[in-house]
Amino acid sequence: MEKTTRKNSNFIIQGSLLAAAGIIVRLIGMLYRIPLAEKIGDEGMGYYSAAFQIYSILLIMSSYSLPTAVSKMIAARLARGQYRNVGRVLKASLFYATAAGALGAAVLWFGADLFAEALKMPYASYALRTLAPTIWIMAYLGVLRGFFQGHSTMIPTALSQIFEQVINAIVSVAAAITLFDMGVKSNLVYESTEYAYAFGAAGGTIGTGAGALAALLFFLLLIFSYLPVLRKKIRKDRTRNIESYGSISYVMYATIVPIIISSVIYNISSVLDNYFFSNAMFSLGRGEEIAASWGVYMGKYHLLFNIPVAIANSLSSSLIPSLSRAVAEKNKRQVVAKISSSIRFSMVVAIPSTVGLTVLAAPISNLLFASSDNQTLIRMTMVGSVAVVFFSLSTVTNAVLQGINRMQVPIRNAAIALAAHVVILLAMLYVMKLGIYSVLYSNIIFALMVCILNGISIRKYMRYHQEIKKTFLIPTVASGIMGGAAYGIYQMAALMVGGRLSGRVGIIVCIVPSIAAAVFLYFILLIKLGGINAEELRSMPGGTRFTRLAKKLRLM
Repeated sequence: MEKTTRKNSNFIIQGSLLAAAGIIVRLIGMLYRIPLAEKIGDEGMGYYSAAFQIYSILLIMSSYSLPTAVSKMIAARLARGQYRNVGRVLKASLFYATAAGALGAAVLWFGADLFAEALKMPYASYALRTLAPTIWIMAYLGVLRGFFQGHSTMIPTALSQIFEQVINAIVSVAAAITLFDMGVKSNLVYESTEYAYAFGAAGGTIGTGAGALAALLFFLLLIFSYLPVLRKKIRKDRTRNIESYGSISYVMYATIVPIIISSVIYNISSVLDNYFFSNAMFSLGRGEEIAASWGVYMGKYHLLFNIPVAIANSLSSSLIPSLSRAVAEKNKRQVVAKISSSIRFSMVVAIPSTVGLTVLAAPISNLLFASSDNQTLIRMTMVGSVAVVFFSLSTVTNAVLQGINRMQVPIRNAAIALAAHVVILLAMLYVMKLGIYSVLYSNIIFALMVCILNGISIRKYMRYHQEIKKTFLIPTVASGIMGGAAYGIYQMAALMVGGRLSGRVGIIVCIVPSIAAAVFLYFILLIKLGGINAEELRSMPGGTRFTRLAKKLRLM
C-alpha cells in the first residue's frame, strides 16, 4: 500500500512539475504577446493566430503525438527491464520523426497560399511559411521529450519548455518589430495597408522556430550525455525477446495513429471554426471584421484561458506513461488511484481559475492589453471562462483512456462532439448571427460533450465511479466564496486608489492583493471543507511546506 501511494505521489509530483513549467511558459507567452499585440494590432494577431491553427494541425499530424507515443512505449519496456528494446524504440522513433517532420514542413511551405485563401486571410501565408521549418524541428524534439518522459522524469521537458519559450519571446518581439516596420514601407510601395500586419505576424512566428531549435540543442546535449548509461544497461540486458524494427514500427504506428486522429479531431475544431466563421462573416457582408475578431478570440481570449488549462495538459503528459506502466504491471488499484488523483487535481485548479477569470475579467484584460478597447475580450472572458473546467477535464480523461490502452475511444467521443459542434456553430452563425460568440459558445458545448462521453467510457471500461463531493462540489463552493472575496477586495482597493494611480500601475496595485487574498482564502476553505487532507497535500510539490503551514494555522 505504501509503495502504491509513493508511486501515485511521484506521478502527481512529476505532473505538477510539468504543470508549473507549463504555467511559466504560458505566462511568458502572455507577457511577450502584450508588446506583440500592441505592435501588430488585432489584424496582425488575426493573421498570427490563423497561421498557428494550420501549423498546429500539421504538427499534430506529423509529430505532436510523438512525446505521448514514445513515452508510452518506453515506459512499458522499462517496466519489464527491456533496455535493448528501449534503444530500438528510440532509433525507430527518430526515423519516423525524420520522415514525418519533412513531410509536414513541405505541406505547410507549399500549401501556405492555399490555406490562407481558404481562411479568407491571404496575407496569413507569410506567417505560415515561416512556421514550416519548425514542424521538422518539433518532430525530433517530440521524440527526445517522450524518451525522458518514458523514464518517469518530466524535468528535462519542463526545463526545455521554459528555455524554448524565453528564446521564443525574445526573438518573436524583435523580429515582429523589425518586419512590421519593413511592412510599413511595403504598404507605401504597393499601396496597401496589410503588409505591415502580415510581416509583423510572420516575425512573431519566427520566434517559435528559434525557440524550438534552442530546445532541441538542449535535448541533444542531454541525450548524448545519457547514451553511455543506456549502452551500459543494454550490455547487461539479458532479454531474449528482442523486438525487430518492423514490429516496433508497427506498434509505434498503432500507438501514434489513434492519438493523431483523436488529437486532430479534438484540435481541428479551431481550424473549422476559423473557416466557417470567416466564410459566414464574408457571406453576411461583414468581411472587414474577420481578422480583428479572430485576433481578439484566438490571440487574447485563448491566451488567458489556456494558462490554467496548461496544468491539465501537463498532468496528462505525466499520466499516460504512468498509467501505461501500471497497466503493464496489471496493478488495477494503482490505475484507479491515478485516475482519481489526476481528475481531482485538475479540478482543484480549474474550478477556482474559472471563477477568478470571471470576476476579474475586466482588470486582467485591461492590465494585459492596456492600449486596446477590451469590451469584447472582457465579455468573452466572463462568458467563456467555464471552458477552463471542461477543457481541463476533457484533456485529462482523454489521457486516461489512452493510458489504459483504449486508444480508439477518444477518437469516437471527439468525433461525436465535433459533429454536434459544427451543427451548433453553423446555426449560431447563420441563424442567430452571433458572430465571434458563435465560436465561443459552440466550443464550450464541444468540450462539455467530450467530458460526458469520456466519463461514460472510463466508467464502462474501468468500472470507475467518479467521486463528486471532494472533486467537484467542495472546490466549487470554496471557489464561489473566493470569487466574491476577490471581487470585493478589488473594488475596495479601486475606491481607495481612486484617481491617484491610473493605467497598468493602478490595476496592479488593486489586483495583486485581491488575487493573493483569493488564493489564501481558497487554500483555507479547501482544507476546512474537507476538499484535501494532509496526505494528499504532501503528495504535491512543496506539499510538506504547505502542510506545516496549515498545521501552524491550525487548519489541520
